[in-house]
Amino acid sequence: MKRLCSVLLLFAVIASGCSKETGAEIDTVDQHQPTNDIVIESNNMPKEMPNDFDFMVRYGYSEVNKNEINTFLDTATKDLVMNGTASAKIAFTTEEMRSIYEKMREINIMGTKNLKPAAIGCEQVPYGEDSWEVSINGESKTFTWSEKYCELTKDAKQLLELRQFIHQIVAGKEAYQKLPEAEGGYD
Repeated sequence: MKRLCSVLLLFAVIASGCSKETGAEIDTVDQHQPTNDIVIESNNMPKEMPNDFDFMVRYGYSEVNKNEINTFLDTATKDLVMNGTASAKIAFTTEEMRSIYEKMREINIMGTKNLKPAAIGCEQVPYGEDSWEVSINGESKTFTWSEKYCELTKDAKQLLELRQFIHQIVAGKEAYQKLPEAEGGYD
């Protein structure tokens, strides 16, 4: 009986000692945890559009990204599907570039982007995919996002809206309107 009481007493001392340490560790961890899960990243993009601002966005379906808007070269390329591609010399006005820059600044395009959904519930084919290169104040950033996993992150949705905004400007240009129509489609 003495032996059983000794073992139980020893177990109680060990358990209470571990409990105090664990509690102390938890308190320490809790003190350093952020109060919310939202991390706000500062936007280091200048308010005024720099002179060296340029971008390229290549987009299309699955791994066929034949459409391209490229301000480095002042060109736009259209995917004609069965008939290859066609390109036109397209330059944005200063005002158009400012409006694009402002939209990029609003979404902090040079900041960290979450472009892949946390939960991958499904895959679809074909899927849209965009590849970007943005250059501002001598700094370049490249990234890709896709609709492959059915859901888009908030950042990917913002980039899709930005690309659609830019495409609308290009589609209104006479040189782009003169390009041939696409024939066929992607499965």
